[in-house]
Parts: sequence; structure tokens; C-alpha cells
Amino acid sequence: MAKTQLNVRVDETTAEAARRRAMQRGMSVNRYIEELVKQDAGEVGRTFVEAASDFMKQYESVFAEEFGEFGTGAGTGTSTGTGREGKR
Repeated sequence: MAKTQLNVRVDETTAEAARRRAMQRGMSVNRYIEELVKQDAGEVGRTFVEAASDFMKQYESVFAEEFGEFGTGAGTGTSTGTGREGKR
């Protein structure tokens, strides 16, 4: 994979911490920063999936009411409940 060079300015304390942590892990500062960014990007993805899952669990009954169980009633106008009022 091709590499792109980034120039980043940080204060000396942050730079020293990055050097120290990279050395402790036996890697270059470049590799250390690259790994941190990859981890952070992965966290965002996991956070999104968890939030979406929580949303679906919270509103599962509303979706089932509107679209039927597992979407089988989508577009048919069928409903599995008594209405959405008071369920939120």
C-alpha cells in the first residue's frame, strides 16, 4: 500500500510521550501513530454499530408494528399492534 506523508505539530510533551510509547512497543513513532489512528477509526465503527443495535432494540416494536415481523409486512399496510400512541 502506498504511504502518504503527514506533517503534524504537537507540543514537546506530546512528542516525547509518543516517542517513549513507541519505543516501549518496539516500533517507530510513525507506526505508533498509524496504529493509534486505526484503533480510533475502529472504535468509531464499533460505537456506531452498538448505537444502531441499541436503537433497533428500543424501537423494535414500532418497526414490527409498521412493517410486520422482520419486515414481512412492508408495504402491505398490515399492523401487528394497536397503534403507536403511547409506545415511545
